[in-house]
Amino acid sequence: MIAMQIRLTTTDDLPALREIYAHARAIMRGQGNTTQWVDGYPERVMEREIALGHSYVIEDESGEVLATFCYIEGIDPTYLHIEGGAWLNDEPYAVIHRLGTNGKRKGVADVCFQWAFDHCDNIRVDTHEDNAPMRHLMEKLGFTYCGIIYVEDGTPRLAYHKVVASK
Repeated sequence: MIAMQIRLTTTDDLPALREIYAHARAIMRGQGNTTQWVDGYPERVMEREIALGHSYVIEDESGEVLATFCYIEGIDPTYLHIEGGAWLNDEPYAVIHRLGTNGKRKGVADVCFQWAFDHCDNIRVDTHEDNAPMRHLMEKLGFTYCGIIYVEDGTPRLAYHKVVASK
């Protein structure tokens, strides 16, 4: 198995991130998900996320960037209102946003979530209803579907939550 490591994203990684998001968008479109990640998103928020220290990359031992994601601890304003359900708890949490891979290695998403749970035992995630791979991943990783939240542009997202026992 190829070793992978996670580090903060730098602006030098921007070309790799653009390729990752283009690949992820092509996969989405090929599976009928035509309305997620449109109008320059998520590329238009990459530099801000890097500056805020929220953007991470997963790279292999040769330094090739395989994936990217945002990890943010604290209150996500879009998670304050949830319809058709409830979060598992009201404890401090972290969120994972904009997870994308270049498709070259299996298990990259598992590495992302294991890293996240090593940092916080209470993780929330949302995804587009048409994002079947992410929905499948949430199920595989044992996340609980909690309801619907609405992102900044007012569109709905399926909300998931998982709590692991503290170490």
